[in-house]
Amino acid sequence: MLQRVQTIYLLICIAISTGLSFLCYLWTINDLPFYAKDETLYLVLFLSSGGLALTSIFLFKNRMLQFVLGRLNIILNFTLLVLFVIRLLNTSGETKVSENGVGVLLPIFSIVFLVLANKAIKKDEALVKSVDRLR
Repeated sequence: MLQRVQTIYLLICIAISTGLSFLCYLWTINDLPFYAKDETLYLVLFLSSGGLALTSIFLFKNRMLQFVLGRLNIILNFTLLVLFVIRLLNTSGETKVSENGVGVLLPIFSIVFLVLANKAIKKDEALVKSVDRLR
């Protein structure tokens, strides 16, 4: 059952959360790039998002738990996004020369693919329930 479409969406989410978080910088301060690995909180949140998506892939027999883990992962990515917004709003423009990186947008991309995966999981659950009604 690993050939379902939500597996592809969850694999993309894993690649975004774990792979791209190390490659894309979050912001630069005084021409020094700041990555997620530079602060423990951001690193833990990105890696736990990838871990939840990986766990969700292997729970394909329990679709409702898979759906709940997807929602939990969406909440985790919203928390990460809120932390980025708070951090970017608290940085004053006059004292430090800062520039936002593409890494700040990674939680948004993760949320999009998690929502798509949850829609596919819900569709599978509805299909299984409709087949059970026919028996």
